[in-house]
Amino acid sequence: MKINCLTVIALALLVWPLPSSPVTAQKQKTVQSLRVKVLSTMLTGGNDGIGEWGFAALIEVDGQQILFDTGARPETVLQNVRELGIDLANVKDVILSHNHGDHTTGLLTLRREFAKKNPAALSRVHVGRGIFWNRPGSNGESNNVVKIKNDYEATGGKFIEYNEPKEILPGVWLTGPVPRVHAERNWSGSGRMKTPNGLVEDNLPEDMSFIAVTEKGLVVVSGCGHAGIINTLEHARQKVQNTNVYAALGGFHLFALNDEKLDWTASKLKEFGLKQFLGAHCTGIEAVYRIRQQVGLDRQSCVVGAVGASFDLGKGIDATALAR
Repeated sequence: MKINCLTVIALALLVWPLPSSPVTAQKQKTVQSLRVKVLSTMLTGGNDGIGEWGFAALIEVDGQQILFDTGARPETVLQNVRELGIDLANVKDVILSHNHGDHTTGLLTLRREFAKKNPAALSRVHVGRGIFWNRPGSNGESNNVVKIKNDYEATGGKFIEYNEPKEILPGVWLTGPVPRVHAERNWSGSGRMKTPNGLVEDNLPEDMSFIAVTEKGLVVVSGCGHAGIINTLEHARQKVQNTNVYAALGGFHLFALNDEKLDWTASKLKEFGLKQFLGAHCTGIEAVYRIRQQVGLDRQSCVVGAVGASFDLGKGIDATALAR
């Protein structure tokens, strides 16, 4: 029996394994379990812990723990975790949102303390590109991360630097530096930094956030949001997954916005489908209330962050009594 060449090719195509389609190959992994607990901010939610102008949170995601920022004073987060009954000895990864001391000063104290129990504790720090650029001040170097870098590395810890979005666990992303598309000018303008292109205004280029991809939508944790909350969320939707934003948690530097800018921010959050908002640190108390009103949230789903407050993907926000 004669079989022509076209028949042979057709039969081969039927049995030869084809490459996965781009849609299947790029299907996003999702986080199943997510809990975020505030360890440093201005308010305390009860008798446990102390407040400060700073931010830190413990993120628990699918069995892994990550410390996001480390507070403003050397001992604050250490005291708060002790009073809250939290052990950081088995937490290896730390995310520093940017270089400012109110987010980074606790790092050395925490690393040294918990390394006594586990040498790997808090031994890996994730940072955005630009965090090591010098910030000359009136009293010398004002970049807190530059000042503690050698001492931290002397403990055996290491820094990992990102220049673009990166998935660090299944469904868990770091934004890397965020493009400043919208004019969300969330920095003082008085600082300077030494870049490869010379001395320029310090706009905190390293500012980055944590993103979790869930079935409910994106969940973002931010330290100060110097890149702008809307810039950050649009960047995440473009680079991680183009979906709704379910929850925004942390500091967003909204306290100084006028009503017009705050209403614009709220309108964008509503457009993104925001359902849960915990505004801590530099977000501002009045800003939280205005977002609650403008987005159409309530006292259970839009709250002021406090030490001990938490967000659970399945249960929502536990704000503590004072912060609602």
